[in-house]
Amino acid sequence: MRVSPALIGLALMVSIAPAGAQDQKQSKISPNMLSAKSVYFDDQTGVAAVGDKALGRLKKWGRFRIVQDPRAADLIILLSAEPYNRGNIIFAGGQTGGSDARGNITEDPIPTFNKLAPIRYAYLTVIAPENGEKLWTESRRWGGLLTGFNSAGENLIKKLEKQYKK
Repeated sequence: MRVSPALIGLALMVSIAPAGAQDQKQSKISPNMLSAKSVYFDDQTGVAAVGDKALGRLKKWGRFRIVQDPRAADLIILLSAEPYNRGNIIFAGGQTGGSDARGNITEDPIPTFNKLAPIRYAYLTVIAPENGEKLWTESRRWGGLLTGFNSAGENLIKKLEKQYKK
């Protein structure tokens, strides 16, 4: 029995597609997020105006009590200029590695670097503080006349609000 290369390619695409789709964006709100009462807001964008607008929107929403200690929070809301990659490390010498929940550090046998796109994005990630698990994430293009110079974080909080209303 002879199998055509096109059929093999189609089978591979079908089997790979669901795994990639799960990793992109999580649109459903988890039960942990629904029951959360307090959040710790962590702005790691490096641009105070973006973080301030996002925090202002989070306060205006009023869904959560905002705490100053991540250990006292039910959720951590991270606003960053790069995707959240729990435990990924780049050592001073350029080697890559990672860490687990216990703080054990491992070095990759071959460095794996991800290049940033020339277009800037802001990422909003909701994280479970007890284990660092990513519960929800969304990204938005950042900077410019059409997308708003400092409104990326604020717009991401609005998207999170909409997810709670669904």
